[in-house]
Amino acid sequence: MEKYPMTLPGYEKLQAELRTLKTEERPAVIAAIAEAKEHGDLKENAEYHAARERQGFIEARIKDLEGKISRAEIVDPKKLSGDTVTFGATVTVADDDGHETTYQIVGMEEADLSKGRLSSTAPLARALIGKAVGDYVEVPAPSGVKGYEVVRVVFV
Repeated sequence: MEKYPMTLPGYEKLQAELRTLKTEERPAVIAAIAEAKEHGDLKENAEYHAARERQGFIEARIKDLEGKISRAEIVDPKKLSGDTVTFGATVTVADDDGHETTYQIVGMEEADLSKGRLSSTAPLARALIGKAVGDYVEVPAPSGVKGYEVVRVVFV
């Protein structure tokens, strides 16, 4: 079974979402289905069909979260060290124009570019993993190939 790397905050976020789905969302949709059934003919009952669709989404997300949590491999960046980019590292890169950007390499569920959290499956992250300060990588982008130099690697 493939491990699913994530940071502790990412793991806790998934657990919180799972808890909310099981304790709040699931009971609410069950109640909505029961109420919609009371309105009679189910074939033309939009409330019933919407509630059933929502129930399907909730159950699928619960199953997805349970799978990810069961395969979770929690990585604590504070316990890592070195001068190469790995999962959990915070890396500063400079593009070809000299603009610097800092990213933390995190799991897919944790990614949020507005907060500088780059998914380990993103093309830039995949190109950076294993690189050290001073290394140069090229990443294909919709607007053409972009180049980046690794400026700093820290584990915080």
